[in-house]
This record gives sequence, structure tokens and C-alpha cells, in this order.
Amino acid sequence: MSNDVMPPGPRASRRLAKPRKSRRGLKITLSVLLVLLLAAGGTAYWLYSRLDGNIKAVDIDKALGEDRPEKLPTSGQNLLVLGSDSRAGAENKELGGGGSVSGARSDTAMVVHIPEGRSKAVAVSIPRDTLVTRPECVKDDGSEVAGKERVMFNSVYAQVGPACVVKTVEKMSGVRIDHYLEINFAGFKDLVDAIGGVTVDVPQDIDDEASGLHLTAGPQKLNGTESLAYVRTRHGIGDGSDLGRIGLQQQFLLALLSEVKSQDLLGSPASSYKIANSATKALTTDSGLASLTSLAEFARSMNGVDPASMETIMLPVKYDTIDDNRVISAEPQAGQLWKAIREDATIPEEAKKSPATGG
Repeated sequence: MSNDVMPPGPRASRRLAKPRKSRRGLKITLSVLLVLLLAAGGTAYWLYSRLDGNIKAVDIDKALGEDRPEKLPTSGQNLLVLGSDSRAGAENKELGGGGSVSGARSDTAMVVHIPEGRSKAVAVSIPRDTLVTRPECVKDDGSEVAGKERVMFNSVYAQVGPACVVKTVEKMSGVRIDHYLEINFAGFKDLVDAIGGVTVDVPQDIDDEASGLHLTAGPQKLNGTESLAYVRTRHGIGDGSDLGRIGLQQQFLLALLSEVKSQDLLGSPASSYKIANSATKALTTDSGLASLTSLAEFARSMNGVDPASMETIMLPVKYDTIDDNRVISAEPQAGQLWKAIREDATIPEEAKKSPATGG
């Protein structure tokens, strides 16, 4: 047999050609992956930019300057959360039942205190009909507004704006407000609808012709429109005053937080985006929270707070002796409550009792 090396035949040629084909296939695969990664990155950036651009901001620090309560090293975090009854935009106007009503008021107001460690929280509701002393404030356009005594709390937002609401709360409480969050009518409705509704245990039959809300007592799953009517009803429960509905607002807040937590919405990107889009479109925050990154970081820091352990309190108030349709802070209870929050201390039981209950 000859020892000469025979030239490769057709079959050998095919075997030698395979590595080139594999290299071409690898290049194609890598190219496709690169395109997909770039596309995904572009989509992610677009989604991020869209959500980030939804958020409106108020520069609280600039508006209030240095005339503010001292921030104590162990005072935890304090948020002022407002529900605005703005009639701006067709959807807000329709939901608010505002008709020809213009402007906006702070329809719901809560100071949410998160102690050091962030494992629990306290929400203090301030009745909108509370008579307060409005301090001297500066409007967004730079004009100054003189201070005034005996004004309704919810009128401060309408007359001067959100920064003045923060200043009013700080003056009446001595509590340094770290962050500000505001959500409007339409945003509240869309947020509830985005998570598929919220189940609440209705304490009694509600038949409110003014809002169109008709519910029987017991567990009820409410959609966005029903939820908005539920937290705003004042004719369907208690004495028809603002005080009667505060309990419903606090109950709903806990139910909403529990729903978000039980659905593990942060673990579902599709659900998270839908909710984030609904929420950010309706949010106005202080400058420190006015980005998706800042909001996400703050939300993650709050992950240890269990809604079941969150305490809800109404600011202790009593009926005003001049106008019994209005209330004023009740002392010494209100002072004790604010002192405990300032010092991140246990709130005394007597500080949780309000002479005026709205029952």
C-alpha cells in the first residue's frame, strides 16, 4: 500500500468545513444576542424615562428655607401624604363631582411617621376642617402671603400651595417633614384599578346619594371609582362631618398596602410597570423623591414595614366654640402626640383620644 497521503475526498472536505460554519453560526448568534440586548436596553431606558418623566416635583427645601424644626438624629422619617381634590383635567373633574368648582384642596392629609429601624409606622390624620394658624409663606411665583389665624387646614393648599401646607404642619406640630407625597383623584382611581381592586371590611351600610356610593356592611372588593367614593364619603357615615370618614380613609390605606404586599407586585415586572405608570402619572413629590430611582430606593427601605402593624390615629380635636362646624386641636392630647413623634417615642394612650369623634 502506498504511503502517499491521499487528498481529502468529498466527505473529508465536509468534515473540515464544519469549524468555519460553526464560527459563522457563533458570530450570528452573538450578533443576534447583541441586538436583543441593545433593544432590551433601549426599551428599559424608554420605560424608565417615561416613568421618571411622569413625576412632578415641589422644591420644599427651597420654598421653606432654614425656618424649620430641627431634624433630630433619632427621629426616624416623616412623610406628609396629601390626597388632592384637584379638578384639573377632565378625568379629575368628572371623578371629583366638582361641576363648576375650580382649584384644589388637600382632601386627605396624613403625617406618616416611620421610626428608626423601619419595621412599623404610624399615620396621623389631620381633619380637613381643622382651624389652624397659617404661617407666612411664599407662593410658587415668589409672591409672599401673610400669615393668618383660624383658617381651615385644607384651604392652605388651595390658597398658597403644597409648600405652605408642609410649613403649616411643621409649625403646628414641631415635626420636621422629610418628604412630601401628593396624589390626585384620577391617579388614585387608576392605581386601585391597576392592582385589581382593594378589599375592605365595610363597617356599616353606606347609602350616600351625594357620591353615589351604596355598600352593605361586610367585606367588599372595590374598584377605583368605588374606592375614591369610599374614602371621600362624609354623608354616608357618622355625623356627616369630615371626622366620620377619617376612619374609612385609614382603614382603606391599610387595606391598599396589604393588597400590594400580598400580591408581591414588586416581584412581577409587568404588574409593577402598570402600577408604576398609574402612580407616577398622578404623583407630586418633594425634590428628594422626584425620580424613579429615589422612589424605588425609598420603597425598598420601607419593605420591612408590615401594614398589619401600622397604627392609625386621628389628630385629637375638639369642636370649635365659635363655629361648631369646625374643630381645633385638643390639648394636651395633640401636644403629647406630636412630642412623641418628634422624639420617636411611644405615643401615650391618652394622646390617641379625640374629644370630637364624628360618630
